[in-house]
Amino acid sequence: MAKKREENGAYQQLKNDLRNGTPARIYAFWGEERYLLEHYLNELRRLVPAGTEEFNHRRLDGRSLSTNDLQESIDALPVFSDFTLTEINDFDFSKTNDQNRQLLVNILSDVPDYACVVFVFDTVEFKLDGRIKANANLKKMITSVEFAQQDQNEIVVWIARHFKAEGKKIDRSTAEYLAFITGGMMTDLSNEIDKLTAYSKNEAITRADVDAVVVPVLDAAAYELTDAILSGKQETAIEKLGELFMMDEPPHKILFSISAKLRQLLCAKACILSGVGINEFMRLCSVRYEFQAKSVFSSAKLHTLSECRNMVTASSEAAYMLNSSAQEPEEILKELVVRLLDLHGAGN
Repeated sequence: MAKKREENGAYQQLKNDLRNGTPARIYAFWGEERYLLEHYLNELRRLVPAGTEEFNHRRLDGRSLSTNDLQESIDALPVFSDFTLTEINDFDFSKTNDQNRQLLVNILSDVPDYACVVFVFDTVEFKLDGRIKANANLKKMITSVEFAQQDQNEIVVWIARHFKAEGKKIDRSTAEYLAFITGGMMTDLSNEIDKLTAYSKNEAITRADVDAVVVPVLDAAAYELTDAILSGKQETAIEKLGELFMMDEPPHKILFSISAKLRQLLCAKACILSGVGINEFMRLCSVRYEFQAKSVFSSAKLHTLSECRNMVTASSEAAYMLNSSAQEPEEILKELVVRLLDLHGAGN
């Protein structure tokens, strides 16, 4: 589950820094939510006065970064500005030798008041091994900002706000559904919001609009498949499996997503039998959306504990077959779906 934003003190600090026009001297921007990362990187860039970017904003390639280039960029005085920005992309701290690491410490420990250095990570992981003394010093200097996937409430509010800006509205349950089938990442959501705004002729965006325009991500498509199985909808289940095959995802990934839903079913059944509510179930299984949790709970009520276990066992046996059998992976998945449908039928 995504980290709650209030727990990310560096993120809040960054927002305060930008609001006050007083950025920290050194940042590291990283994390899976690229939309937010790019947004706040652009906010930093806007602190450089328009028309002075050639003098005050420098972009350095971290893969070929030299300490001399970094020193020169930081030391360069601002021109028609009170601020300079040095942007370094994909610098791999883990591949820096001891001598250059110490040089880096020396340079970054003396960044002038007018300068800001931001390390931006995309294809390279941001990692500083604190057991190395120089790295420990770097960690103290750098304000590390992780742009994590937003939680349910934040993303739903964000979706509604973006539709409102386009003259549209969306209710909470539909916004949750849209976030779920897109994977909940803001970059993807932004594109889908544009498509839905262009597609819908009405003011209110409906679930039918979403189904007509948005192609579900793997986890959402697998969820729809298992939901069809647990509802006993054989034709729909076969159709959804065919859609998964058309996504060209590796069979192991498809099976993993199906198995995850079945494990949630078993956990939901155990929660029901133990008197544990939906909120605790969502926490235990990292389920982000309440409508999803309610669906799993409803399915669990229709099956015995033994039947839920048998479904999980069936998916585990299919995983073993995928890893050890010469049988075609698609055939193994088809057989699993048929077996799960039979197990559902046995419980009704």
